[in-house]
Amino acid sequence: MSQFGNQFSGFALPVLAVLSFNATPLDIGIITALAIAPYPLLGLFVGVWADRFRKRRIMVVCNFGRMVTLASVPIGYVLGSLNLTQLFAVSLVNGIFSVFFDISYQAYLPILVDRGDLMEGNQKLQLSSSGAQVAGPGIAGLVYQAIGGAFTVAADSIGYLVSALALLSVRKDEPAKVRNDTDPAPDFFAEMREGVEVVLGNRYLRMIAGATATSNLGANMVGAVMTIFALRTLRFTTTELGLVGSIGAAGFLAGVLVVNRSTARIGLGRILALSITVPGALAFNPLALLGYPFLVLAAISFIVGLSIPAYNVNQISLRQAITPDRLQGRMNATMRTIVWGTIPVGSLVGGLLGNTVGVVDTMYVGGAIAGLAGAWIALGPVIELRKQPEPVQA
Repeated sequence: MSQFGNQFSGFALPVLAVLSFNATPLDIGIITALAIAPYPLLGLFVGVWADRFRKRRIMVVCNFGRMVTLASVPIGYVLGSLNLTQLFAVSLVNGIFSVFFDISYQAYLPILVDRGDLMEGNQKLQLSSSGAQVAGPGIAGLVYQAIGGAFTVAADSIGYLVSALALLSVRKDEPAKVRNDTDPAPDFFAEMREGVEVVLGNRYLRMIAGATATSNLGANMVGAVMTIFALRTLRFTTTELGLVGSIGAAGFLAGVLVVNRSTARIGLGRILALSITVPGALAFNPLALLGYPFLVLAAISFIVGLSIPAYNVNQISLRQAITPDRLQGRMNATMRTIVWGTIPVGSLVGGLLGNTVGVVDTMYVGGAIAGLAGAWIALGPVIELRKQPEPVQA
């Protein structure tokens, strides 16, 4: 439900900024950057919290917090006070709650399922995400035209409420954190350092972090100008823009359904290298200027969407399998700090380039950078893996 709601706010906030407040590429870059900036700024601290406390409680509190934050958008609209500054603030506060939620979310799965079932568990989580993404953008575009951007955001607020209630219904016990007399005294920064060392000291985790960070940098340079390119340059309606997102999500869904078979046939290392290279196709978005713009963007969106599950399911399962339970939160936090740290950078750089050299050249540069991400996998030890390693137990 929260993934479904995210499609509404993720669609409506930048479109609202462009259509209602005449936002520039830099403004769109700032909105995206503020949403992601809490990951590199707070991620390492949050990782220690996630390993010290019960993860479900953290997630429930964060969902209620995001519900209230997004509800402020339609309230501001009704009161006549909504402006671009409020959209910036909503993006930042929502991002702070999201970093606590997401790090706890990935660290929670190994508690719910047996270690040998991690890949299946991640596949099912990606399946629920893809289902939301298939329906969400297209519906969001229609809803935006019907009731406006501010009230479209309210759908995400409702989604977070339902999500919190769903988490409260989980009945599997999460072990309490109990210290033994023989345990060393808690040391926050020592625990944080241990999480950093487990990522940087592991040759697989290190290469995955580099690949994902590079892909996120390039893709978000493109993302910073994509809305303006579609709405202003190609003259798309909000419905057409939403449908492009839905077609990309249909590719994502297809990718989820075939990820196990494709991984078994191609091999873990090779499928990771191939799938993380495909987002380089974003550099071909300007082909839409030559004709059939909807079909061009829809095809590229589908191809990129098809590749994402093959990378996400496999690399997340690999990370979880080779990391002990007691370090899951800190490992995920360190990975998020690295790989999401390039998202605000990409958004801001993309926005600045969009303002200076134009949206088309920005897409060329961003797509090329995203395509180089596969080199981290192809030139490192990950490419040698044929299948997931045996999960660590200690």
